[in-house]
Amino acid sequence: MSEEPAINKVRSVAEAIIWQADHAEKAGAPNTARLVRALLAVAQTDTAIGRRIANWQGLTLEHAMPLRIAGGFHWLYLTGDEPRLGEIYQGLITDQGRVDALATETARTFDHVLLPWFDSPPQTNEAGRSASIMAALLWLSDKVQPAFELNEIGASAGINTMMGRFRFDLGGVKVGPGLSSILIEPEWRGDPPPANSAEVVEAKGCDIMPVDLMDEAAALRLKAYIWPEATARMARMDAAIAMAGRAPPELVRQDAAQFVTERLAEPQPDGVTRVLFHTIMWQYLPEATRNVITQAMKAAGALATADKPLAWISLETNRETFRHECRVRYWPGGDREVHLGNAQPHGAWVEWIGAD
Repeated sequence: MSEEPAINKVRSVAEAIIWQADHAEKAGAPNTARLVRALLAVAQTDTAIGRRIANWQGLTLEHAMPLRIAGGFHWLYLTGDEPRLGEIYQGLITDQGRVDALATETARTFDHVLLPWFDSPPQTNEAGRSASIMAALLWLSDKVQPAFELNEIGASAGINTMMGRFRFDLGGVKVGPGLSSILIEPEWRGDPPPANSAEVVEAKGCDIMPVDLMDEAAALRLKAYIWPEATARMARMDAAIAMAGRAPPELVRQDAAQFVTERLAEPQPDGVTRVLFHTIMWQYLPEATRNVITQAMKAAGALATADKPLAWISLETNRETFRHECRVRYWPGGDREVHLGNAQPHGAWVEWIGAD
């Protein structure tokens, strides 16, 4: 395996591709890693997608360029348009030269079909990430009102907006409806979270391009962003699609800053904690949008009361360490940000730190 450059030292497209491939391999996805490395060869082809890769403008890793186009390749396989890619995804071809050859041939054949995959970041919308959010709610339950109104930004298809309908086993602490079709049971590292109650009384999400899980093509696009090795994630996606078919999540097409501002302005019932949460999406927001949300939350926090508390839970990437950190702020009484734990980016494990 090539040496992995430090994330904060990645400066070129080639380094970003190598970093992403090495990261996929270390995350247990060697077949995806080979496909991502093949983007180095695709970038040398006289194709539209090759030129787009080679001349990518912007923050390659933060904007997840390699994962955007990798999703397009997986989509070609899932649709049946290029079944030969299954030889890569199933580990039948392991020689990088042969992987490069098949990837470049695919790029030439499906050049303009693949090109639109560069236009938007990956929409992974992974249900496993809700483990960190639920653990944070359990931690909050003895500090604020234990009934929660959830507000998710960057909700994509709203899978995690539905987390009040999931059942969880978090280091032996069980919460959620016992008969739920979705069980979130990550490998738990460290002490379990507090065995408190956490009732989700309302949940709403927003996205600038929400995904309708009842739209077969849209759901397939979500599946394309799941690495082929991640069979458990694919099964959870199928279960989430079925759950949404029974009762879809409440989603609105809206800018995140506008959504947060409007939700904060709505009347808040006594005895309910209003929660803003998001998972692996903050990096995709423009800086101006981040600033508006941050200032709106601080202003609302200053007005929060014991009967009408406010909390902010995030599971986001630390761009210095590349750890995926669960952090919480709450008002009144806890304005400082608390680092509660770290998690595998798709929720396979949670390392609980906790705090007093």
